[in-house]
Amino acid sequence: MKYLCLVYHDEKQFDALPESEYEAIVSEVLDYREELRQSGHYIASNALECVNAATTIRVRSGKVSITDGPFAETREQLGGFYLIEARDLNDAIRVASKMPPARLGAIEVRPIKEFESPATVQGSIKIARGA
Repeated sequence: MKYLCLVYHDEKQFDALPESEYEAIVSEVLDYREELRQSGHYIASNALECVNAATTIRVRSGKVSITDGPFAETREQLGGFYLIEARDLNDAIRVASKMPPARLGAIEVRPIKEFESPATVQGSIKIARGA
């Protein structure tokens, strides 16, 4: 099953890290990414630009509204993600708990909801019915 691990941290705290500490964390992140690849858990990951680079859009009654910045003001901001493959939620939590950014913020683990196309669903029903 696929899980999205959302990395949240306080950008001000992260920006205040000494350069050597920042570089050490980046190195750990890259090493852990390789560990995830080797274990078969890794699908994708990346860091995000700072929240000031965000743009939020809303469409209401056909009208597009654009706002600079994030959707909500919070102490912790979405800073990146890992998309992983795990046996179950317990396995996903085990993997996420070893992610280096967890020491500076939080990792939200959410299962991916995969939608099937209507044609695939109809084909599965026909096969199940013996058609």
